[in-house]
Amino acid sequence: MLESFFPSSDIPHRLSLGRLVNQSTVLLMVCIGSLILFLALLILFHENANATKGYRLRSLERERSLLLLEQEVLNMHIAESQSMVSLQEDKLIQVMVPVRNPKFTHDESAVALTK
Repeated sequence: MLESFFPSSDIPHRLSLGRLVNQSTVLLMVCIGSLILFLALLILFHENANATKGYRLRSLERERSLLLLEQEVLNMHIAESQSMVSLQEDKLIQVMVPVRNPKFTHDESAVALTK
């Protein structure tokens, strides 16, 4: 019955054209799906790299704060060791001979004013 409406040479050509349309639709869907999958993997790796950098940054900030705290403690120890009380109580300073009759110079004339 189809042969009466269409010539016999057109029927295989139309069937292969329909098959090509179906194949191209499937191929297009596979390409779009693979592109979406590739982009999703790219986003996943990018977010993973950002998370890793964020974790490393947080650990470095924590280490920095600990080092700053340690520096403050060391500065307190330095200030304590340089204080007058510790200098006066130092054994080496206590055995020093005190100065008798110190002489201080009192020069009130300025050098820059002399001509």
